[in-house]
Amino acid sequence: MHPLQHPLFIQYIVNFNLEKDFFECHEVGEDYWKLVAPKDKMHPLTGWIQLAVGMYHWRRSNYPGALRSFIRAKVKLTAGGVWVEGIDHEKVIGILTYSIKAVTERKPFVVQEIPVVSEELIKAVEAYCSDNPLPQQDPYFLMHKHRLRDRSSIISLREQKKRRNL
Repeated sequence: MHPLQHPLFIQYIVNFNLEKDFFECHEVGEDYWKLVAPKDKMHPLTGWIQLAVGMYHWRRSNYPGALRSFIRAKVKLTAGGVWVEGIDHEKVIGILTYSIKAVTERKPFVVQEIPVVSEELIKAVEAYCSDNPLPQQDPYFLMHKHRLRDRSSIISLREQKKRRNL
């Protein structure tokens, strides 16, 4: 299977292009990265993750966070290779270049889409959508998801870790 045909990357594209849920892109991308290249912070998958994080920050007007994320994403995605096959690589770099300039100039958020060109990848996204109806998302929730989501499991894990370290 081509790496970009993996179900987690398909979900990433759906979250990014159709749902505009950039926080969820980060979560899904990180799950995939942990399967493929855990601890390799220069892996191209981290570039995809940082692209989504940049969009999340930009939408929230966190310009410094967006800028850092876009710059890091561009470094990791510029090389191309298998991790951008089926995507219009030149357009992805153009999106990152534009986004870096826009956040530097403090311009308002602009919705971007990953330019998928592979018919196989397009069909995989369509199949995913037919099996998983897109949720109706509250724009406020999408914008502030990291603060509004249920964090009880995260808090519980942190407490367990503290107790072990005592």
